[in-house]
Amino acid sequence: MKVLNKSHGYGLHLMLLSVDEGITGYRDDSLETVKRNQQHYDLPLKIISYQELYGWTVDAIVKQVGLKNNCTFCGVFRRQALDRGAMVFKVDKICTGHNADDVAETVLMNFLRGDIARLRRCTAITTGSEGAIPRCKPLKYAYEKEIVLYAYFKKLDYFSTECVYSPNAYRGHARAFLKDLESIWPSSIVDIIHSGENLSVKEDVKMLVQGTCVRCGYISSQKLCKACVLLEGLNRGLPKLGIGKHHKLLAQEPLTEKEEKKLKAVDF
Repeated sequence: MKVLNKSHGYGLHLMLLSVDEGITGYRDDSLETVKRNQQHYDLPLKIISYQELYGWTVDAIVKQVGLKNNCTFCGVFRRQALDRGAMVFKVDKICTGHNADDVAETVLMNFLRGDIARLRRCTAITTGSEGAIPRCKPLKYAYEKEIVLYAYFKKLDYFSTECVYSPNAYRGHARAFLKDLESIWPSSIVDIIHSGENLSVKEDVKMLVQGTCVRCGYISSQKLCKACVLLEGLNRGLPKLGIGKHHKLLAQEPLTEKEEKKLKAVDF
């Protein structure tokens, strides 16, 4: 983006934003690559951490919730962390590195979950226009393997370490299925993306109205945003509180002692 910006005179003011989730052996290594790139490209860099924002790291969350639902916490916290970091820079847009493989996986996941609202917008190249800082996906149609090959032959400084917790994620199953499908039908990734773009979604589907969280002020369609609900569960020793439909209990009124015991008895 810096090369294109300079070559074509786009007039963009580029900045680097990285999120430290607190994953030993994964993010700590990648952050070193980010710091080297910051020096090489001479761009401002902001590193924002889960520990700083929420008082928790992913490693600590996994110790409490196990490996089954930890990616739910990480995904919610990361989306909010990106916005909060971007607010520090006072930027107009956030550009992410989501590639074609990522987008196809998301289409599959939303289809399998029956999540019509997200299915409608997951293939959009720009999202977040309803209140959050808009996000762009400039690599939407670039295959993951193309990006890796380009970085390798251009001798770019990059990291390719996979998150140590990702094999247990729901997305991991979609990724495995997609890779198997691609081995049989090479164009399946871009075909799925185009299918997501052209799927006929009923116009009468009720879309959630965006408001603000009464606790932290972040954009939310509920009284409490998902991050605050998840944090409430972690801090009270009730991590299941933020999973599934249990968050509705908290949004309505404080949990009774009986409800707390029931949640604590849930086997993760």
